[in-house]
Amino acid sequence: MKASLDCEICILAGGLSARMKRDKARLRLGRHTLLGHVCNTARQLGLPVRLIRRDLVPRCGPLGGIYTAFRTYRADAQLFLACDMPFASAEWLEQLRAYFEVHRKAVFTSVQGCAGFPFLLPRESLAVVRKQMARREFSLQKLARALRAGRLRPLPKRLGEFCNVNTPEEWAAARRRWRKWSSAS
Repeated sequence: MKASLDCEICILAGGLSARMKRDKARLRLGRHTLLGHVCNTARQLGLPVRLIRRDLVPRCGPLGGIYTAFRTYRADAQLFLACDMPFASAEWLEQLRAYFEVHRKAVFTSVQGCAGFPFLLPRESLAVVRKQMARREFSLQKLARALRAGRLRPLPKRLGEFCNVNTPEEWAAARRRWRKWSSAS
């Protein structure tokens, strides 16, 4: 029998928000900010939740946040969320965690063939992250390949959970989706 997983949730909010031209994490969607929505979802799992706003090694994209998480905390695994995904569900996060419990290897969400957020990495991933940063390969796709990570593909009806808010156009779409969702509930 495998030991229980020592896992933390890490929300990455240290990006430059260059395409949005303002801090995405602070954008309000309903009564909460984008970051607030992600934090509320993360807390539903009952795991420790941490926020990374400053990377130890800047300008490395999400790899800088991953590196910072593993260098500053000692959990066996980290479940990574992006601060700009307000529709991600706790149910999906539990599926990632369940996959990891069985397979004990990195697992990424896969949408349209691309590895992305949310994802769960074991502590041993740090060595690969370091190598990629040294080579200036900041792509999550390359990280997933280098780790030979598992990939979970959501059903088509759930794809809206995995939309990032990176541009003013995506922000407008997220607000429309939120209005539609909140008026239906």
